[in-house]
Amino acid sequence: QVQLQESGPGLVLPSQTLSLTCTVSGGSITTGYYSWNWIRQSTGKGLEWMGAIHYDGTPYYSPSLKSRTSIFRDTSRNQFSLTITSVTPDAPAVYSCARAGDARGRRHRGRPPAAFGSWGQGTPVTVSS
Repeated sequence: QVQLQESGPGLVLPSQTLSLTCTVSGGSITTGYYSWNWIRQSTGKGLEWMGAIHYDGTPYYSPSLKSRTSIFRDTSRNQFSLTITSVTPDAPAVYSCARAGDARGRRHRGRPPAAFGSWGQGTPVTVSS
């Protein structure tokens, strides 16, 4: 059974870089045709798909975040990570990583999947001074 676990700082200073890592166990991030996603949830903005890295290592991003977001992987550690530069103060949000099945095809590029098969528990992050 695949398991995902988020990790990273719970507090980030404004203008700094937010960095999170998702550690995957029970399955390889390079095996199969999965996409490996980042999603955040907050009271003010609801649920937002941020982006993903696909099984072949190609990242895709939400258009609203593309300019300052990076998703990359470390296959030796079976991890994928998220960074957001130049963050601004905001209410706390819960960041989650998740796996979605069969990311093959153009229709899966740059768009959120229809469903997620596996989720991490989520980790709260606050941007504040």
